[in-house]
Parts: sequence; C-alpha cells; structure tokens
Amino acid sequence: MDWVRRRAGSLLGLGLIGGLVWTTVVTLSMPGWYAPGEDCARKVGAVDAVARTSWFPPSASCVSGDEVRQYMSTTRSVVLSVVGVLLLFLIATGLILTVRRLTGEPGPIRTGDNVKRRRRSHLTFGALDVGVAFAFVTFLNAVAIVFGGLPGAILFILTALVGLSAFGTMLDRHMGPLPSSALESRRRGTVAGLVTFGIVFAATAVSGQLPFFRFWAVPLSAIAYAAIAATQWSRATRPAEVAQREDV
Repeated sequence: MDWVRRRAGSLLGLGLIGGLVWTTVVTLSMPGWYAPGEDCARKVGAVDAVARTSWFPPSASCVSGDEVRQYMSTTRSVVLSVVGVLLLFLIATGLILTVRRLTGEPGPIRTGDNVKRRRRSHLTFGALDVGVAFAFVTFLNAVAIVFGGLPGAILFILTALVGLSAFGTMLDRHMGPLPSSALESRRRGTVAGLVTFGIVFAATAVSGQLPFFRFWAVPLSAIAYAAIAATQWSRATRPAEVAQREDV
C-alpha cells in the first residue's frame, strides 16, 4: 500500500490519460457532430436519420421514421462501458491518494546557499517554463473538446489542474524557497498550479472566449505564476528574517 501511495501521481496520470483516450474513442464511434445524418446514411444505410447518442453507457443509433438502426455495436458499447468504469475507479483512487499526500509527513528540511539567486531563477526561468507548459495546455484544450465533447472538457480541466500542480511542485523543489520540506514544496506547487489555471480560466471566461483558451493565455500564465511564486517567497522568508532580528 505504501508503494501505491508513493505512486499516486503516476496512478492518477495514467487514469487521466486513459480517460482522454477513452473519450476520443467514444467520439469516433459515434456519428460526427458536423454531419450525423450523412454518417448514418453511409454506415447503416439510414436515410434522413436523426442520430441519438449517449456517453454512458456509450451508445449510438440512427432513427429514421419508426426504424432504429444501431450505429455502435453492442459489443463495443459493453467494452467501452467496462473500460470507462475501470478508468473512473483509477482516477478516483489516484485523486484520493494524491490529496492525502498533501497532509503526509513533512520529511527532512532542505537547506541551501545563494537563496537570492535561487529566487531570481524561480521568478524568471520558472515563469518561462510555466508559459511553455501552458502552450501545451492550450493545445490539449482544443483537442480534448473537439474529440471528447463535454466529457473531454471535464477530463481536460482535471488533467490540466493535476499536471500544473505536479509541474509547480517540481519547479518548487528545484528553485523554490529554502529552507523547506518536501511537504511544503508539494503544497506550494499545488497552490501555484491551481491558482495559475484559475486565473487563466477566469480571464478566458470574462473575455467570453470559453471553452477554448487563446494563445494570450501563455504569457498570462507566466505572469500569474511569477506573481504567485513571488508571494510564496515573501511568505517563506519572512519567518527567517524575524528570527534573525530576534537574535540580534
């Protein structure tokens, strides 16, 4: 069980990637949203048909008058349903274990020299790294919604939140405030990732451009992350400065 806890992030990532693939497969197994009638006519020979689809259990049929023809086979529907349940269990388990890691043992305190240089690197290169990461997030946003519909959009949001939190944690461990424990890095990285995504999502919503991110989200994410990291550095170094004053 300890091994599973340590691999919570990998477990969750596997479930989310599998979920995105699942939504794509389900979408491609249904009539296309742009010309469902033509797809029904081409595959099952239903003329002037209306497509009826369901995401869970996955199913698709073509209705032409009083005649109903199955677009998605029963076998494929059953297989996709079973896989969907397994992926949902994997995602839920990974989420629970990942959240628990935010309240685990702090671990040893890490220290280091040249903290000012570390801070400059975090606020510059860390922000640039987040901007590059958000370029991929913007691309994934379009792909997930186009090929996955509403379930794809939900999985995209969850994947982006988890991915940015993990990336923020990695950046904090390499360039974040010191002294610090592994638990503090996980918490700061998670907060930075979640808040950065929240700012970009809110800005996109206010501009009326949802559900698709625009490429201006890339510089906005970098600026937002730099501001969040600067705040975290300020909060982390304040107790040390107070302690030094008391020693004097």
